[in-house]
Order: sequence, then structure tokens, then C-alpha cells
Amino acid sequence: MNIRKWFWGGEDIHSRFANIGLLLLRVFAGLAMAFGHGIKKIPPSDQFIAGVAKLGFSLPELFAWAAGISEFVGGLLLAFGLLTRPSAFFILFTMLVAGFIRHAGDPFTIKEKAFLYAFVALLFLIIGAGRYGLDAILRRHKKE
Repeated sequence: MNIRKWFWGGEDIHSRFANIGLLLLRVFAGLAMAFGHGIKKIPPSDQFIAGVAKLGFSLPELFAWAAGISEFVGGLLLAFGLLTRPSAFFILFTMLVAGFIRHAGDPFTIKEKAFLYAFVALLFLIIGAGRYGLDAILRRHKKE
């Protein structure tokens, strides 16, 4: 590896190192989302359902379940790189609701975590899991 190229950049998205970086980010963000946030919302507590109702969502129990499943199941799928783009879409949507609606009146330091997860999800929505995810393994297996 050329040290100047590594130091100053120039690696393309298909390089081994870029894909290792995507793997590390995907696994950490997915597991943190699933076990740091989503697992607490399945099943949704009465307090969480009431909070969803206060946001103005009709059918708050359904939307509370949707948020919990997006965070827990979506986080696990993201970590494994399986159905990466659909799971990233649902995580992105849930985090945008959290950042722009649930925490609308809060200072940025409160909503920044939701926005950070949203941008990580947006990255994986755009580029997919990378070379080291189950999506890529299944795609290669399907071609054979």
C-alpha cells in the first residue's frame, strides 16, 4: 500500500480498506441501534405509546411498534448487512421523526444522536452494505 495514497486519500469505495471501514461502521451502528434503543421498545411500553400519541400519530400503538421494529430488527439487519437498504430506509425515517418531531424543541445536543444515526442510515441506503455483508454473499451465491 502506498502510504501517501492512504494518508491523503484516493482509495475508492470498492477497495478492501473502504469495505472494512463500512463493515465496522455497519456492525457497530446496527448493534448500537438494536440493543441501545430498539430492544427497549419491543414491546412498546404504555409510556412510549402515549409519547407517540402526543406526536400526533393516528394509531399510536402501531407506530410505536413500527419504531421499535425499525430500531431493533432494522439495526440487526443493518449489522448483518442483510436487506441493508430497506432496513436503512426504515431506520432513517424513524430517526428523522425522532430528530425533527420528537426532539423538535430540544437543543441540538439532545437531537444530535438521532441525526447521526439518520446520516449513517442514509449512507447505507445510498451505497448498500459493502463487500462484507450478507447481501453481497447472497448476490454472489445467486449468480452461481
